Amino acid sequence: MTAAPPPSRPTPPDPASPPDRAAESATGAAAPGPGTAAPGSRGAPASGTRPPAPREAAAAPGDRPARAAAAAAGAARPGTGGRGVRAATPLSDEDRGRLLAGAHHDPHALLGAHPVRGGLLIRTLRPFASGVTVLADGLRAELHSEGDGLFAGVLPLRTVPEYRLLVDYGESTATVHDPYRFLPTLGELDLHLFGEGRHEQLWRALGAHVMDHQGVTGTRCTVWAPNAQGVRVVGNFNYWDGTGHPMRSLGSSGVWELFLPDLGEGELYKFEITRPDGSRTVRADPMARRTECPPATASVVHTSRHRWQDDDWMARRGQRPVHQAPFSVYEVHLASWRPGLTYRQLAAQLPAYVKDLGFTHVEFMPVAEHPFGGSWGYQVTGFYAPTARMGTPDDFKFLIDALHRAGIGVLMDWVPAHFPRDDWALAEFDGRPLYEPQDPSRAAHPDWGTLEFDYGRTEVRNFLVANAVYWCEEFHIDGLRVDAVASMLYLDYSREDGGWTPNVNGGRENLDAVAFLQEMNATVYRRCPGVVTIAEESTAWDGVTRATHHVGPGGFGGLGFGLKWNMGWMHDSLGYVSKEPVHRKYHHGEMTFSMIYAYSENYVLPISHDEVVHGKQALVSKMPGDWWQQRANHRAYLGFMWAHPGKQLLFMGQEFAQGAEWAERHGPDWWLLDPSYEAEPDHRGVRDLVRELNRHYAATPALWERDTEPAGFQWIDGDASEDNVFSFLRFAADGAPLVSVTNFSPVVRHGYRIGVPDDVPAWREVLNTDAARYGGSGVANPDPLKTETVPWNGRTSSVPLVLPPLATIWLRPA
Repeated sequence: MTAAPPPSRPTPPDPASPPDRAAESATGAAAPGPGTAAPGSRGAPASGTRPPAPREAAAAPGDRPARAAAAAAGAARPGTGGRGVRAATPLSDEDRGRLLAGAHHDPHALLGAHPVRGGLLIRTLRPFASGVTVLADGLRAELHSEGDGLFAGVLPLRTVPEYRLLVDYGESTATVHDPYRFLPTLGELDLHLFGEGRHEQLWRALGAHVMDHQGVTGTRCTVWAPNAQGVRVVGNFNYWDGTGHPMRSLGSSGVWELFLPDLGEGELYKFEITRPDGSRTVRADPMARRTECPPATASVVHTSRHRWQDDDWMARRGQRPVHQAPFSVYEVHLASWRPGLTYRQLAAQLPAYVKDLGFTHVEFMPVAEHPFGGSWGYQVTGFYAPTARMGTPDDFKFLIDALHRAGIGVLMDWVPAHFPRDDWALAEFDGRPLYEPQDPSRAAHPDWGTLEFDYGRTEVRNFLVANAVYWCEEFHIDGLRVDAVASMLYLDYSREDGGWTPNVNGGRENLDAVAFLQEMNATVYRRCPGVVTIAEESTAWDGVTRATHHVGPGGFGGLGFGLKWNMGWMHDSLGYVSKEPVHRKYHHGEMTFSMIYAYSENYVLPISHDEVVHGKQALVSKMPGDWWQQRANHRAYLGFMWAHPGKQLLFMGQEFAQGAEWAERHGPDWWLLDPSYEAEPDHRGVRDLVRELNRHYAATPALWERDTEPAGFQWIDGDASEDNVFSFLRFAADGAPLVSVTNFSPVVRHGYRIGVPDDVPAWREVLNTDAARYGGSGVANPDPLKTETVPWNGRTSSVPLVLPPLATIWLRPA
């Protein structure tokens, strides 16, 4: 048999859009060249060129006779086939057109093996193939060509064998399993739970998963796209042409599925979606657990091989409630902490650094995949994938493992408030608003040019709740700091009058977002013992850290967070210390106001990245005066912060008084700590102070054990505005006290008397931010300080102190 000359090819498709295969089928043209790769994806050939055979399993040695026979036979002419193989009834024009156009909801009904009268019909869609032969239990049957890459025939068989296909591409052949002979890989329970919004491990059902199915190893691909006419898998394995890999719809669930035999770990893939209007879009997998490194945007088939070594940490992390435990946080932007380091290289440096400074936790700014590094991770496109900029998901697990083994908890910034509009990601994912609300004015985030999630849609809420669980269960994350909670809670957030629609009760609260946050918190706390959720919430919303079943004055149940960032304390205290000391007496109340509401929520005191960028200056540069005074103010402020009720958070670089604003391009100015730099003792002294603050903090239950109890705090003198002095007591559960006194004036105050508990005969100065080893002037108090029966500040006993300039001192019973 001689090969028939190929029909003339149509004009190569426009590289900007996938070829219209339905139109080509109607004109009788041969299968076109591959579609172009999605933006940022590798592996696509030049437009209009014929690629080599799709990369499939090589023919097994036992298949050589069949391969030789197929090669000798040459390419099949339409309507011809092997002996004993009858021609199949042709597909209807409608089915054929929809299949070739990627718009068929059930390709498995047309392709694969199906019993028919007189035998077994096998049909396959193999673009670019010149011939296809069925191999099964010694049977070799050449299928008839039906054009456009379709091959079919009726074999004299009564049952469906475990067959394979020998595909002849002219210059090469491949022996492969037929994806369309496999049953669905997703069970009814998975689909039911997803439809109910209760699939708490959704990442195990959707996305790409290497698995064994019906005795064959391959990859299950599943995606939620309820508005799509059809979905196809594209990737480097098929040269980004999805013609031969259409997915089937799993009914009303909106989920599409395809098992790809022999496809394994590391493969690049996306989903080619035919929209309701017939146009096509190529999208990254919303559930991808690994991605290409930006700016490339393909998803990557991933199988984790990490073996955790943090069993001891995981077993004990939940033994003490976080609000009754020491909790001081070092906030890190991983990509710029030491620019250029991978996750594994960070694992060799970051745990030792944080442990040396005594922080109990690190908090990573967002690590989920994001296309624009300048967003610092706050515009997420890959919610289930750690950014590939520093390594693989297993590399990221290795870093967390190393921190846990060093005794350091790991918090992660989580961003469920919005997502970017990239046309290869979530925006109008299947041709219509899906993850975002239908109303464009409701969907658009007014501040960031992004889209908000539709928290009222069951599947979207499930996507986000499962995502929170995913990071805690799969990556052993110890806490989620939830970004921009206020923008989620209010329908009128940053919107003018008339630019928003009230809720069903006529209010401004986003009831769907409230329900989502409550469900997320309840689910995480139930499934992940020891994990804490932390809200970045900047308003006076009542009950952010109240349990979800406790209804407050506003009629809402608590949101269920464990902690909340105290944005009021941050704003007021930074405003105070930025004033010249001579003016501070007029702003004294800004430092004491926080104690009016200190126990309304469980608070974190954050000096975060947001306060040291965009012209706000680094912490030390906010301080007035000369360089010595700036550093002294910096040290005094940190001493006041660590003694104030609430947990502490400090952004990288502030622990050694970096003077420049942070920039993600270069990170902290580590050269300031170089011994060859003449000002190095100034910066090293501040870092030594932070180490001592954390050491004393961890060893002093009075500073954390009753953080959320009013009985754990008493003012000694909160009204010394003329002196710029703040003095107060903290108490442990057993009553053990700590005295904190801060002098925000640049003068030494001798004989400064404060009232103290009369049951403590003597006191010892355990911390002095003016110590010479920290870069201070060395003014100190005698050891011990004896309590005198001199009434003061409403107490029967007192002690006379020497207050160093611009300094905080701590006293404990001697």
